Amino acid sequence: MTSTSMRTHQCGELRPEHIGQQVTLTGWVATRREHGEKLAFIDVRDHTGVTQAVVDNTVDVRSEYVVRVTGTVAARPTENLNEKLATGGIELQDCTVDILNVAEAPPFPVSERADQVAENTRLQYRFIDIRRERMQRNLRLRAAINSAIRTSMEDQGFVEVETPMLVPSTPEGAREFIVPSRQQPGSFYALPQSPQLFKQLLMVAGIDRYYQIARCLRDEDLRADRQYEFMQLDAEMSFVDQLDVHEAIGACVVAAAKAAGQDPGEIIKITWHEAMNRFGSDKPDLRFGMELTELTDVFAATEFKAFAGAATIKGINAAGKADDYGRNKLDGMTDKAKKMGAKGLVWLKVAADGTLESPVAKFLGEAEQAALKSALSAQPGDLLLIVADEWATTCEVLGTLRNDIGRPPVYEGPYRYLWVIDFPMFVGVDAVSGHPIPAHHPFTRPHPDDLHLLETDPMNVRSQAYDLVLNGWELGSGSIRIHEHELQARIFTILGISDEEAQKKFGFFLNPFRYGAPPHGGFAFGIDRLVAVLAGEENIREIIAFPKTQSGMDPMTNAPTPVVQKQLDELGIRVLPPKA
Repeated sequence: MTSTSMRTHQCGELRPEHIGQQVTLTGWVATRREHGEKLAFIDVRDHTGVTQAVVDNTVDVRSEYVVRVTGTVAARPTENLNEKLATGGIELQDCTVDILNVAEAPPFPVSERADQVAENTRLQYRFIDIRRERMQRNLRLRAAINSAIRTSMEDQGFVEVETPMLVPSTPEGAREFIVPSRQQPGSFYALPQSPQLFKQLLMVAGIDRYYQIARCLRDEDLRADRQYEFMQLDAEMSFVDQLDVHEAIGACVVAAAKAAGQDPGEIIKITWHEAMNRFGSDKPDLRFGMELTELTDVFAATEFKAFAGAATIKGINAAGKADDYGRNKLDGMTDKAKKMGAKGLVWLKVAADGTLESPVAKFLGEAEQAALKSALSAQPGDLLLIVADEWATTCEVLGTLRNDIGRPPVYEGPYRYLWVIDFPMFVGVDAVSGHPIPAHHPFTRPHPDDLHLLETDPMNVRSQAYDLVLNGWELGSGSIRIHEHELQARIFTILGISDEEAQKKFGFFLNPFRYGAPPHGGFAFGIDRLVAVLAGEENIREIIAFPKTQSGMDPMTNAPTPVVQKQLDELGIRVLPPKA
């Protein structure tokens, strides 16, 4: 109970055991209903719930008036019991009402029906929207998860340290927000994309275990799981290997899940290569099957030109989906496969008698058809999809189709967490420079078993990088870092970064490493994404108090807005007209 000088109880706290007590509630009028000529019912609401009060009909209160109601707790008449409410067995009688503030009619009802209101309207009047039970629940769940995260990290010996919000620009990463310096005309700060460099310097400084619930900013296009501003659990540890990091972050995630009333189950591990091979994705959703099946050997001697000589042939079985996909849908999937780089897509439907129906079935021998059905465990009514191409293309295309066909909404249970480990060190070769392109930042440590391949076969070098995935959403990523000057210089050389360029871009970060950097590694995961899934929301805007729209606008404050010329003059900035 949170009594104050203005109330004895909150609106959702009263129960039959309070019958006979005189109490005072404060809150907002949710509804007012006439009850004969002399009486009226008003529902008084705060974030804990609603209590019905019987008041004199002359009391002039309307929806969203702020009131204080004093009365005696009484049992509701049997015919008026409301089993849907925790307070549905009682009401307040003999009430006096103090109007603490009047209110205009809100632009939409403060009820779950507001979900049908246009999102821009909800965000324009977010202070009204947050009064709703759904938003109250989500924001309080977020607070509980943040608290569980902090407790878990502190119990494991982590120290919370705040890192700067005004940092040097590192344009090699995601697009940054930049901030002009008034005292240094022509120079700019950047808002941090992450505390990456600072947290590593804290390891050099001997902090040993650092964490922060950090605000990060990236000027990237917005979508359901991305905002300009986002919060992440950021952590770094000294004298550790990957297993140590996984255990610490895993304990934190388990604590967060339990705070949301969820059982996270076992957090399994698979390598990046296994994830791509089985699921066609580096963030696989384990809640459904339809795994990719190797078919290269099945068609090793085929005369079907689309399969002959292909590096990799794989297929998936969309069990029971044959009737759900007519020719138009199948043609659409084929077009999608081609846009993703595949030469094409082969589909076959399993008829009631077990035969394969497809324009290409006639090109496959009886033995091939039998082996195909056996490999994919095909049954009547199944839809079989096959791609023959390079390994990476085959996996990615089928992985995308697998998700399109079978993936449930991300927020639907069960909740399946996994670590994806051993990511590639490099993702390709720059067409201009000819140098490898790093898959992560250039401070990621190579796998110790692959160091001998760095110069001779870089595309087959694994890194000590890892991602945490939940229901097909990447929650976050991390790695073991390079702490020796010699190995870092070797990586820079492979990437085509000269000593001079490295010093210019990263000198403030690299120079401290000359003074004794311990082995270290870390991780960061997005709190917004985690809370959204645990709250059963598909869009992270529903678990953020004041988010931006998909266009980057804030309908409530109208941000971003122009600034006055005086401010621009002080900063030495001239605004150019928009490009035609």
